[in-house]
Amino acid sequence: MSFGQGVPTVEVADLKDDDFLLDVREDDEWQAGHAQGALHIPISEFVARYGELTEAAPADGRVHVICRSGGRSAQVAMYLVQQGVDAVNVDGGMQVWAAAGRPVVTDAGAAGYVL
Repeated sequence: MSFGQGVPTVEVADLKDDDFLLDVREDDEWQAGHAQGALHIPISEFVARYGELTEAAPADGRVHVICRSGGRSAQVAMYLVQQGVDAVNVDGGMQVWAAAGRPVVTDAGAAGYVL
């Protein structure tokens, strides 16, 4: 499934363990399970919390934006690109992440799931 024309995308299989990941799902989705080490800023709070991203993201690195299936993350990735940030949408989101066998954890470090 593809969201948005012209949104740069990357496949889950192409992500490396040390790639910077921004999760834009809502709090309940995050709490159910997320990629370890991801930065969490819900899309509903993204503009107000944009500074958190600029502080956390690597200065010359790429921001990989992820949500459940790719729709919300495509919107955020496009916004970031318009701001001059090197950002890409993670195609298929956390659903593909989990299906690919990538770890999904809770804040406590236990096994999580994609909500």
